[in-house]
Amino acid sequence: MDLFKSILAALLCLFCLASSGCTAGLTAGDEEENEKRDDWAFEQNKEDLKDRLALTAAPSLGIKAGASLNLSAPSPATMYKSAAAAPRQLKRKLGFAVGGAKDTGNFRQNIKENFLPKYHSITYEGLFYEYYFDTGIGQGSCDELFCPSYTRAVTPDLFSGEADYYLSVGLNSGLTEESFSRKKLNLVVVVDISGSMGSSFDEYYYDRANSASDQEKAGKSKMQLANETIVAMMQHLQDDDRFGVVLFDDTAYTAKPLRLVKYTDMKAIAGHIKDIRENGGTNWQAGYEKGVDLYSSLEGSLMNQAEYENRIIFLTDAMPNLGELSEDGLFAMVRKAAEKGIYTSFIGVGVDFNPELVEYVTKTRGANYFSVHNAKEFKKTLADEFDLMVTPLLFDLELTVQSDEYAIEGVFGSPEANLATGQVMQIKTLFPSPAEDEQVKGGVVLVKLHKKSNASGGTPIELSVSYRDRNGTEHTAKDTVSFADMKKPSYDNLGIRKAILLADYVSLLKNWLLDQNKGCNDQVEVPVAPFFRDGLPNPDKRPMQKMISRWEKKSCPFAVSAGYQKLFTLFLHHFQEEAAVIDDKELSREKEILEKLTAKKSFKQPPAAKDDWQGKQ
Repeated sequence: MDLFKSILAALLCLFCLASSGCTAGLTAGDEEENEKRDDWAFEQNKEDLKDRLALTAAPSLGIKAGASLNLSAPSPATMYKSAAAAPRQLKRKLGFAVGGAKDTGNFRQNIKENFLPKYHSITYEGLFYEYYFDTGIGQGSCDELFCPSYTRAVTPDLFSGEADYYLSVGLNSGLTEESFSRKKLNLVVVVDISGSMGSSFDEYYYDRANSASDQEKAGKSKMQLANETIVAMMQHLQDDDRFGVVLFDDTAYTAKPLRLVKYTDMKAIAGHIKDIRENGGTNWQAGYEKGVDLYSSLEGSLMNQAEYENRIIFLTDAMPNLGELSEDGLFAMVRKAAEKGIYTSFIGVGVDFNPELVEYVTKTRGANYFSVHNAKEFKKTLADEFDLMVTPLLFDLELTVQSDEYAIEGVFGSPEANLATGQVMQIKTLFPSPAEDEQVKGGVVLVKLHKKSNASGGTPIELSVSYRDRNGTEHTAKDTVSFADMKKPSYDNLGIRKAILLADYVSLLKNWLLDQNKGCNDQVEVPVAPFFRDGLPNPDKRPMQKMISRWEKKSCPFAVSAGYQKLFTLFLHHFQEEAAVIDDKELSREKEILEKLTAKKSFKQPPAAKDDWQGKQ
């Protein structure tokens, strides 16, 4: 009889898995049992029906037919350590940084592996977040949640020599890590387990090796890296947080329902996550919608934003080929979730991670994204900033410039830069950010101003900023600045000088990526924009040509045309001079990239025309 009940229960659970992920009986109400549970529905079904699933249900479960299942949990000492057992001491000051990209890891990894990076693999805000900036607040006190500060600079364009006018917006706060405390977190991790996740994190999926010997030589898979990343995040969850997991390939599965950490056997869950394997296609929509559905098990009070943070962390290599591919669709899913108070972080794994796709969705309220190429480095990021990355504090920031003599020409350091007009700069989300020695990590947005013809430049510019806090309360502040006493070159401080140098660096790189990708895919001569006539162009205002499918791209080899090699050589000299003044050792990373871009071996001419017709009559 017991055997019959076990078989019946297993069959019912299999049916449940196919339809709803077996969440029945594992809702928030079970937390009243006051005992730790291994509520991993995905692995439990494979345990109950191990032999049958290995043969018949493998495609839907994300494992390969006939594969052996390692269901043993790893050593607790090596896989999972409760954050509650070792609370982090918080002492530093805090500032703010914008949402969107939080690094340029994908760009750097592609350069390292001798691939041509994708255009969106490097962003201004992503690079800014890798550096600390003097925001110009000096010794002035800040007792408010947000205290903007402004610094000025007038510099000659490196190529045209024309004067450029810049205004840096410093993102300061009166918060300290002692006064900051994130709310309870309802966290759902949505994990891509599609076939492309099985390729090595340092190769392109569509260039992947086919032979068994080549596959054996491949490095750690993206799936393994993703699994390690999830386990690392689990270490920062507290007893009163809730944690759930969704897996998706062609369809989506609820692997673990939302449940309080203190009532969850997190060591066992870490073991199950370690055993996740890749399989099938990629259906973003199914995975994301299933992740949002997990929040339906929570009562209204558990979604109260005054007490809870609600966040989906979406891990993927961004290689979707099924489901929702349109920009409007991706925008709609993340935007609708944000309207419910459920915000999203995207974590991309692998050199072929397509940041262009995620660049669109991270412009939504409360969203950000990171790239992972090294589990050890990302663990350090999580240790320092996990609470900050899941806690957006300011929304809908708007800077208005009122002047008869100046207008906004460009914005660098915000994913919403394209929303800027001649008078208004917009930022949808600000996250708390570490501050050290009066400098804030990623704590600036750079505004380039156009001085109108016949303007004297002496009239003060009126600045007004407005934003909303977590409760929806609107705040405003006003200030004035003037360029009357400034001549080129002139900088208020080294913070804005560093921001300008890094912004010019990104602009030059993105112009190169635009033109070099054309050469890679069409084998045409690589053009060079008229830099010396018009100055360094804003690459985001140049038209982009798509050579192959927008979301699934093969790799292009690392190469630098003769024209760009000359431009990079000139910029490298300028960069070294500026770096010596700014005195930030982290700038050496950009210097190394520039040296690679100017090296003779990176110089690649387009192939000569050739008659390769082999047909005969």
